Amino acid sequence: MTTPPYQPGYAPDHSDKSKVVAGILGILLGTFGAGRFYTGHTKIAVLQLVVSLVTCGVGALWGLIDGILILVNGGTDAQGRPLRD
Repeated sequence: MTTPPYQPGYAPDHSDKSKVVAGILGILLGTFGAGRFYTGHTKIAVLQLVVSLVTCGVGALWGLIDGILILVNGGTDAQGRPLRD
């Protein structure tokens, strides 16, 4: 067996998902749960979508705050691995 080539910013114990992409999706499309769908957290994403629909869009603040927190603190994917930079 051969080892896979080194990829900067990627370690085997890290996710293949980017925290920058997840954060930007959360900020821009957080109303639809796009950042959470991207990271594989489908239950939270559907909940964000439902809350936004029920509150007539006020729930979009959740997506905005979630996206900012992902950019600042990082986050995890559905398997619990930290997102790559």
